[in-house]
Amino acid sequence: MLQINPLAAAISDTITMAKFDLTSRMGQYLDRHLVFPLLEFLTAKQIYDENELLQVKLDILSNTNMVDYAIDVWKLLYPNQEAMNERRNQVVSELNELTKSCAEITELMNDDKKMKKIETMRDSRTLMNFLQDEINCGPEKMESMYKMAKYWYECGNYSSTNTFLYFYTLTMQTTDKNYLNVLWGKLASEILGQNWETALEDLNKLREYIDSNTFGSALQHLHQRTWLIHWSLFVFFNHEKGRDLVIDMFLYKSQYLNAIQTMCPHILRYLSTAVITNRSRRNSLKDLVKVIQQESYTYKDPITEFLEHLYVNFDFEGARQKLQECQIVLFHDFFLIACLDEFVENARLMIFETFCRIHQCISIGMLAEKLNMNPEEAECWIVNLIRNARLDAKIDSKLGHVVMGTQPLSPYQQLIEKIDSLSVRSEALQHLIEKKLKARAHEDNRWGASEF
Repeated sequence: MLQINPLAAAISDTITMAKFDLTSRMGQYLDRHLVFPLLEFLTAKQIYDENELLQVKLDILSNTNMVDYAIDVWKLLYPNQEAMNERRNQVVSELNELTKSCAEITELMNDDKKMKKIETMRDSRTLMNFLQDEINCGPEKMESMYKMAKYWYECGNYSSTNTFLYFYTLTMQTTDKNYLNVLWGKLASEILGQNWETALEDLNKLREYIDSNTFGSALQHLHQRTWLIHWSLFVFFNHEKGRDLVIDMFLYKSQYLNAIQTMCPHILRYLSTAVITNRSRRNSLKDLVKVIQQESYTYKDPITEFLEHLYVNFDFEGARQKLQECQIVLFHDFFLIACLDEFVENARLMIFETFCRIHQCISIGMLAEKLNMNPEEAECWIVNLIRNARLDAKIDSKLGHVVMGTQPLSPYQQLIEKIDSLSVRSEALQHLIEKKLKARAHEDNRWGASEF
C-alpha cells in the first residue's frame, strides 16, 4: 500500500536541526503522511524558520495527491506565482476514473444489509463466492479496490482509505501479494484518523505478521521492525495503556530492543519517558539503565542522562540540572509534550526517593534546591507524599528537616524483582544461544560446500 521513503535528507537539507529535535532521525522511518503532524508541531513551536519548513512541506507534498494542501503552501511561499491548477485537474481526472472502476464495490459497501451479511462470513472463500455472485468480483476488481484505497490515501482522505482497506482485508489472505502493504496502509490511516483503539489492533496484527513470517532476509526484518517501532509511537503515546506497551515491546521483546540498539538508539528517549512516568513499572529501571549505559556512546540526551546521573553516578546536582533540560526536551517533542507535567512530578519523586535512601535526616532547604522548588513549595510537596502513604517519613517543622523511617523491601517485592530479572536474563541467553547455533550451522554449511 505505502511506499516508505527516507525523509531525513529532505529535512536536513532545508533546516538546521535544533539541539534536541529528532524530526530528521524520525523521518527516515515514517511514511511521508506521518511526517506532516511533526512538521505542523514544529511550525507551532517556531523552532525553525517558517519559510524553510514550508519548503519542506511542499517538497513532501509534491510526492502526494494532496493538491489543495500543496496549493495553500505554494501561495504562502510564492504569493505572486500561479498555483498548480494543472496538477489538480490531473488528480481529479484520475480519481474519477478510479471511482468508476469501483462503482459496484462502492454501491455494495453502502448497502447496510449486505455489509452485515458480509461481516458474518469469516471464511474468505465464502465471501469471494458471494461477491462473485453479487458484482462479478474477480482479481481485477479487487486490484481496482486496492488502487482506489491507495489513491484516497495519497489524496489525504484517510476515512475513505480505511473503508476500502477494511473491505479488502475481509477478502484478503496472508498469501495475497498486497497483504503486507495493506497492513501498513491500514495502520497509517488509523493513526492519521486518530482512531487509537483500532490503530492498536492493527499495530498488533502487523507486529505478529512481521515476527512470525520469513518474507525476507534478516536485514529486511530489521528494517520492518525499525519502521514499526517509530510508527508505534503515535499509538503508544495516545493510548491509555500505551506506556505499559512501550516498555513491554521496546525493553522486553529482544528483537525490538535489538532493532533499537542497532538502528535507532534515539528511541531510548521514549522508552525512558515511559518508565519515568509509569510508577507501576519502576522495577524496569535497572534493565533500562543497563541499556542506556550500553548505548551512551551512540546516543544520549537529557532524559537518558538524567537516569544515568541519578542511578549510576548518584550525582544529584547533575540530575537536577538535567531535569531542567528535560523539560525543554519534552516541551519541544511531538510525542512527549503531553507527558511534561507528569514527567516532572515523577522525576522529582525519583530524586527524592533516591536521596532518601542515602540520607536519614534531610534539610528541606537542600531538598528544595535539588528538586528545583522553593522551600515552602517543597515542604507542601513532601507533606502530600507522606499523607498519601508513599513513604515512611516525618517532618520536623522547627528544624526544617525530613526524618526518614526504615523502608525494608517486602519479601514479595524482592521475589517479583528477582523473577523479572531472571526473565530478562533468560530471554537474552536464549537469543545468544540461537545466534551461536545459527552461526555454527552457517560455518558447517560453508565447510561442507567447500568440499565439492
